[in-house]
Amino acid sequence: MAPSITITQVEGFKFLIDFGAAFPALVSDEPEPIGRGEGPSPEQVLIAGVSNCLCASLAFALGKYRQDGGGVTARASARIERNAGQRLRIGGIDVEITLGASAVAMPRIAQVLAQFEQFCTVSESVKAGIPVTVAVRDATGERLK
Repeated sequence: MAPSITITQVEGFKFLIDFGAAFPALVSDEPEPIGRGEGPSPEQVLIAGVSNCLCASLAFALGKYRQDGGGVTARASARIERNAGQRLRIGGIDVEITLGASAVAMPRIAQVLAQFEQFCTVSESVKAGIPVTVAVRDATGERLK
């Protein structure tokens, strides 16, 4: 089944993200002064997805090459910039991953590092640019856009 969510506005810029019956919902919100900061911002959700996928891909590659990485931790940040139209955009995402083991304890770490990013569906898609199709409907179901 293809990943999907349902998102519903609670108030202002606060939204409830429903992942389906198997997972608890997540509240997202814009930081002050636009929103109330009652949940992660959409930018944080995006960089969390990118970072999570990279960490999972690294864990997969470590396992594939039977290397004990001693756990994986990441810190990520987004660079917010203005485009030519002066609209805010994510100009880049910086992810720093730390392994719990030293490189000398992992004799095949070079092979792991050479390919783990290729396994990451999210970061590789974001890097390439994801086409996004947008439809807008009114309360009667009429497609407005």
